[in-house]
Amino acid sequence: MGKLSLEGLDFQAIKLDIANNIITLTLSRPEKKNALNNVMMNELNYALAYAKQERSIRVVVIAAEGDIFCAGADLTRTKSESNVPKIEGADDISLSLRHLYKPVICKIQGSVLAGALLIVTNATHAIAVKDAKFSAPEIHRGLWPFMVMAGLFRVMPKRAGLDFIMRGQPIDSSEAEKCGLINKSVDKVELNDAVSSLAEELANLAPETMQFGLEAYEKQDSKSFDEALPYLQEQIAKCFEGKDAKEGIAAFLEKRKPNWD
Repeated sequence: MGKLSLEGLDFQAIKLDIANNIITLTLSRPEKKNALNNVMMNELNYALAYAKQERSIRVVVIAAEGDIFCAGADLTRTKSESNVPKIEGADDISLSLRHLYKPVICKIQGSVLAGALLIVTNATHAIAVKDAKFSAPEIHRGLWPFMVMAGLFRVMPKRAGLDFIMRGQPIDSSEAEKCGLINKSVDKVELNDAVSSLAEELANLAPETMQFGLEAYEKQDSKSFDEALPYLQEQIAKCFEGKDAKEGIAAFLEKRKPNWD
């Protein structure tokens, strides 16, 4: 597939908004508790691929309508369609998020259940309202959150994460913050400002270096220490050769703000 475009596309399960180098993807199936069906997953994967492609997009915010952030997979298997094309090989939301190499903030206005944890654990940031609940209830249905584990144990300590999925009991935002599942819990009235402030801060930092650094972070994560060290040393040298580093150093020496555009 060539260059991706949003022109002529009719998104059915999510809404898109682009402003000030930030794209906001809003889950928009509140009547179904924003459960992930095939259309929503495809639209999210396409939108994330578009965000990765577009240099002007520096930050992604994932929000949701209604009282529930996302209830996980849509087990009703209700058929629906949209004209958003399917990208070959881009059908895993975890990989779409991790290989985006740009900041992704989950704006959590309600509870996060089951497969919705795929989004939260593979984003770079998550801010939730204090009354949100988080749960992986699969064990109570005779199932196990196999796919969730890959991201979960990269953000939560193993003992806490195992207890979380073994018992399937919900935890509140305060506990989620303590164990690293989210970055911060806030009062409902503070959510918009907290997310906007973080998104704007990230959008105003060196964009190419951010992307380069997040890619290195992801790749070193799968290497042993002995393999990661020389790999990261190579990345330091490449980073110094980049446009952002040259501009950032020049701005520091000239006592001015850097211009990343």
